[in-house]
Amino acid sequence: VLYKENVGTGTPTPVTPEMERVKRNQEICSSVLYKENIGKATPTPVTPEMERVKRNQEIISSVLYKENVGKVTPTPITPEMERVKRNQEIISSVWYKENVGQATPTPVTPEMERVKRNQEHISSVAYREGLGKATPSPVTPEMERVKRNQEQISSVLYKEQMAKGTPTPLTPEMERAKRNQENISSVLYSDSFRKQVQGKAAYVLDTPEMRRVRETQKHISTVKYHEDFEKSKGSFTPVVTDPITERVKKNMQDFSDISYRGIQRRVVEMERKRVDQDQENLTG
Repeated sequence: VLYKENVGTGTPTPVTPEMERVKRNQEICSSVLYKENIGKATPTPVTPEMERVKRNQEIISSVLYKENVGKVTPTPITPEMERVKRNQEIISSVWYKENVGQATPTPVTPEMERVKRNQEHISSVAYREGLGKATPSPVTPEMERVKRNQEQISSVLYKEQMAKGTPTPLTPEMERAKRNQENISSVLYSDSFRKQVQGKAAYVLDTPEMRRVRETQKHISTVKYHEDFEKSKGSFTPVVTDPITERVKKNMQDFSDISYRGIQRRVVEMERKRVDQDQENLTG
């Protein structure tokens, strides 16, 4: 108090860059001197009691901080702020991954699977219980248009944020694995079809209406067949005659003549007689 009473009125001076530099140097020097004066300390283990006190201090600090916060003026989120926020998230993610050490993987046991499913069921039930009653609103053409625009914008932004990928060659090993997967999928599908569908007939009632329709379809088919036959009767389809067709036609005619006149049978008989004559000449 006496010190403040003796202080007279001063003249404010602007903060120049030189003053800022001197201030930073003083802070650095103070930090260095502070660290030099610190002696050797004895580390103490962190006990559960210390953990509890630390958590309580954090909770109290958070409550006091919220009580001291006054009214603020909200500012709109500009595209520049969005860009800075995304950059900060990317940097934080990179730093987080760099600080992660080596972990020991643990196998997923059936008990862990059961607990995980139970937790999902409990979360789903608790989520539905917390939902209140809502008022359904009709989907207007304007809402449909806005929805389509949002989907298109999301698609464009997604494609813009995609980086360039490195194409990998399709090796024979990858081809083999792909074929194996297709074969396995086909076998599983066939097994499922065989167990569920194959051998089971779909029973349909034979009602008078269905019998009438079936008889009508038969009559229509018969009438259509006779109509097409009468139209095509007496007509022929012209075919271009080329040397190959002529040769095939001549060969077929020769085969027909041989079969009809019995030439093949006579050739066989003559061959048998010649063999018999040769045998007689050898024995005589």
